[in-house]
Amino acid sequence: MRKQQASLAILYVTAAVMLGGCMLAAVGAGAAGTVAYVKGDLEVLEAKSLDDVYAASKKALAELELSVIQDNKDKMGATLTSRDSQDKKVTVKLTAVTDASTEISIRFGTFGDEAKSAMVYNKIKENLQ
Repeated sequence: MRKQQASLAILYVTAAVMLGGCMLAAVGAGAAGTVAYVKGDLEVLEAKSLDDVYAASKKALAELELSVIQDNKDKMGATLTSRDSQDKKVTVKLTAVTDASTEISIRFGTFGDEAKSAMVYNKIKENLQ
């Protein structure tokens, strides 16, 4: 019985170490709540309306000189797709959760780039203030 418990403990620790790169969560500042990096996407719940976050996202992409190639928006959400100078795709997906909160999902490249996704989010957050 003890061997079985020890084996399970080792299995849990190994799984936590191996899956650590797939999900990294950090507590965000202020009203942003939780910022999580999950499977290549940086995900944030922002306490702002969809229209405000959409405008801030468009401005952020322009300030970062990321060329917008696709721009779709309706009352439920928006998707902004752009490319960087190395032709990597950057996708910002916005989903209205309530009238006063929006979920932001940012993916940089095919497999995700946490640092660059964070740069995009930080610029969006600057524009929301």
